Amino acid sequence: MAATKKPVKPDPMEARIRDYFERNYELLRMESGQVLTNDLKQEALNQVLFYYKKMKHVAENVTRTEVRLALPEQRTDRGRRFTIEGVVDVVQEGEETWLYDIKTHDPESVRQHPERYEQQLNVYAHIWQNLQRQPLHHTAIIATQYPKTMKQAWRSGDMAAFLFEFERWDPLIELPFDQQRLEETVQSFGEVVDRIEGKEFLPRSLEDLEGGGKRRFGTRVCRNCDARFSCKSYRAFARKRGVESSGVTKYFNDPPNDAEQNDWLEGNLDISA
Repeated sequence: MAATKKPVKPDPMEARIRDYFERNYELLRMESGQVLTNDLKQEALNQVLFYYKKMKHVAENVTRTEVRLALPEQRTDRGRRFTIEGVVDVVQEGEETWLYDIKTHDPESVRQHPERYEQQLNVYAHIWQNLQRQPLHHTAIIATQYPKTMKQAWRSGDMAAFLFEFERWDPLIELPFDQQRLEETVQSFGEVVDRIEGKEFLPRSLEDLEGGGKRRFGTRVCRNCDARFSCKSYRAFARKRGVESSGVTKYFNDPPNDAEQNDWLEGNLDISA
């Protein structure tokens, strides 16, 4: 007599995640007036669900979420006062304490360029240990973006390939903190403060914007800068990357992204249909 398989119980947390996702999507849609195609919306939900399944063991052990850390009363070389602040998650596993900083970045990019994240973690580690007087054993980045190979396997319906890529996917990257570099990190923050307060807003060069490996500095960093349209280097970068507007409007457009444009058009056609 063949053994019958026990039905898999649905995870109640996944149902809650779907509900939270729908609520947030509707809120963002009403605030921004922008919509997603059904395919893109499902892909966004999949990313959240995949991330939860992969990091479930961490989520279940989180001791404190969104812990605000602050390093006040710092001074720049020019005597200006400033405070460094950040938000982290804390997990206590047995006798060990982990401090996590969550980024919406690609895990491989974090591994290839750890220096972009180490300074921030060094400051957080210092605050936690010396100001909050609590022991800390590990610091890490959690990069929520999942690999393209995994996305492609899911889209193609190849479950064997998807499960293989899912097992390989590791969004948690431990970056050991270095107390000796703390002074250097605070110093660099102070230099930025002095430049801002002194109204020294010299742009990075066009060469800098075009550098950075697979994801150019001009795309990875500048697209998040509200002052980019007043930046000579960024305007040159945007023109070179193919902005095809005429007149002054070309200075107020980011380099086109075909996927984003198609998704926006299809989504709005769905709404108006």
